[in-house]
Amino acid sequence: MKKIKKFLGEVLVELKKTSWSTKEEVWGSTWIVIITVGILAVFIGVVDFLLSQLMNFIVK
Repeated sequence: MKKIKKFLGEVLVELKKTSWSTKEEVWGSTWIVIITVGILAVFIGVVDFLLSQLMNFIVK
């Protein structure tokens, strides 16, 4: 039990040293990730559609 208390105390000390991002920085990063994922999803969808059309053309 003593080791656990020591560990948690050290964790709290380290957390106080941490430089946390502001709310605005987090939202900015979140939107960048959402937009990037959306663009990649559309790109992969278009490539998948085109390749499936090509395969259908080749098979027929």
